Parts: sequence; structure tokens; C-alpha cells
Amino acid sequence: MKKLIAIFMGCALGAQMLTAAPQWLTSVPDAQAQAKKDNKLVFLDFTGSDWCVWCKKLDADVFTKPEFERYAAKNLVLVEVDFPNAKPQSKELKEANAALQTKYSIEGFPTLIAMKPDGTVVWKQVGYLEGGPSAVIAKLDEAKAK
Repeated sequence: MKKLIAIFMGCALGAQMLTAAPQWLTSVPDAQAQAKKDNKLVFLDFTGSDWCVWCKKLDADVFTKPEFERYAAKNLVLVEVDFPNAKPQSKELKEANAALQTKYSIEGFPTLIAMKPDGTVVWKQVGYLEGGPSAVIAKLDEAKAK
């Protein structure tokens, strides 16, 4: 009986790990190193997480959906580049995000960027992309082929 309970608990833990929300990093260099190791794309989400209506909609309509979460786990290293109004951030993170905003010529939120681990941008989407997870995934699959 104890073996059966242990097996059940192991399966439940494994299922929970598979359905856990993806981890969003805040460091592009760390993401690039991870992407190189795992042969994945780096996916940058330039967002105003606590004030941008379209950013919140993108998060609700795409990033929190199981279809995107499964895709991201297999194909992406996720980076949130956030410009909040009220959410606290360290001075270093604010400076790093501002530098990324300049580097990638970000003029609006949300902006999504997919790049190879070496920093080569293969896709950029300015503004909300209609169509839910499948639309974003289709664009990312096109980008992976580049």
C-alpha cells in the first residue's frame, strides 16, 4: 500500500510540474545562455505589466494558456522586460530594461521579440496580436525556421 501511495504521489508531482506556469526571467544574458544550452529561442515580452491594458490582455489571452505554456516549455526561454508604474523594481533592473528598450527600438507596449541565443532577432511584433496562443505560436514557428 505504501508503494502505491508513493507511486501516486510521484505521478501527481510529475503532473503538477508539467502544468506549472513557465518561468519568466529578467536577465537577457542569462536567458541567452540558457537558450544556447537548450537549443531554444529567447522570447522577450516588453510590457507595462501593471498599467498597459493590451499587455494585460496578452498575458490573459496568450501567456497563461496551457497551449502557450506547453509550447514555451519546449521551445522558448522567456524574458519579461517590464516597465511598471507601481510594481517595485531594483535600480539595476530598471537600467537594464531601459537599455534593452533603446537597443531594440521599443516604441510601444506590448512588443514581443524572438531571437536566437546569439542575439539575432528573428521576429518582432509591436502591439497586441489577435488570435490567441495559436497566432503567437505560428509566428514563433516561422521565426524558428529562419
